Amino acid sequence: MKAAQYKEKGKLEIVQLPIPNAGKNQLRIKVKACGICHTDIFVGLQALHNPLPIVPGHEVIGVVDQIGEGSTKHKIGDLVGVGWFGGNACHQCSECRNGDLVLCSKSQVCGLSYNGGYAEYMVAPEDAFAVVPKNYDPKLAACLGCAGVTTFNGIRNLNIPVGSLVAVSGIGGLGHLAVQYCNKMGYEVVALSTSMEKEKLSKQLGAHHYIDTSTATWKEDLAKLGSVKLIVATAPSVNVATELQYCTGRGGKLLILAPMTEPIPVNSINLIANRSIHSSSSGDNFDVEDTYNFSKLHNVVPMIQTYKLEEAPKALAEINKARFRGVIVFDQ
Repeated sequence: MKAAQYKEKGKLEIVQLPIPNAGKNQLRIKVKACGICHTDIFVGLQALHNPLPIVPGHEVIGVVDQIGEGSTKHKIGDLVGVGWFGGNACHQCSECRNGDLVLCSKSQVCGLSYNGGYAEYMVAPEDAFAVVPKNYDPKLAACLGCAGVTTFNGIRNLNIPVGSLVAVSGIGGLGHLAVQYCNKMGYEVVALSTSMEKEKLSKQLGAHHYIDTSTATWKEDLAKLGSVKLIVATAPSVNVATELQYCTGRGGKLLILAPMTEPIPVNSINLIANRSIHSSSSGDNFDVEDTYNFSKLHNVVPMIQTYKLEEAPKALAEINKARFRGVIVFDQ
């Protein structure tokens, strides 16, 4: 089979590999689409302490074409997906017993612990797979296994009351999904970005208000709209995140989705008014399934740029230029 593989550090190559067979409690899928994520670059650099060689890709959609011994939950022909959560949770630790399978120290990561979706076929533990709704376009569903579930789960788990004023900072790969999810969950949505360039797009996605944060008065403009109960920070900027912690109303929450390499200074006095700062650890296969279902039902549409498998090295090199989310699409 054809695959894109990191044979050596930082070098993604198109190679021919044997088609893998499903082992015990595993499924094999014929891959239909695989989203492209910044983490795939870190995998190639071994920044996540993964072994090489490795086939990256953790936003995978495919059709079950082989069922391993002991696997009973799916059948040949099922359309399924795998996200960041790669299965094999222990179901014994406190995190698993609390239903947080994605936090289990024994769980695996697709495209990190084992070969991922930059290949024509992929094998994964059965408990990694989520069912994809019927007639859902694989290329639209793909990036929901990581970008989608991280955003969707992060917002819904904070239990913000319907009708609340919510802001989304950064209208990019995560932010354009966050605006749509917040709108469909019943919030009054404010889009925050560093120029007026994305105002039209933000409102098309469902924002009720738009504020250009390059102006001197953007914080005052936000405050005039009312008490902000949630700000979703999607840009990897320490300076922006630091400022945003002062922009929620009393009892408001700041949800930081973008990983940052530097510490964020926190003012504890600001937190006394019951403000809080949160993150999102993606989600397990059940959360991914919820994300697929919600997105299809409410017409949350990822903005994507498609590539062929042979273009995977180019796609990663151009990841910051892509139209929000890159997706490798395989022959249908």
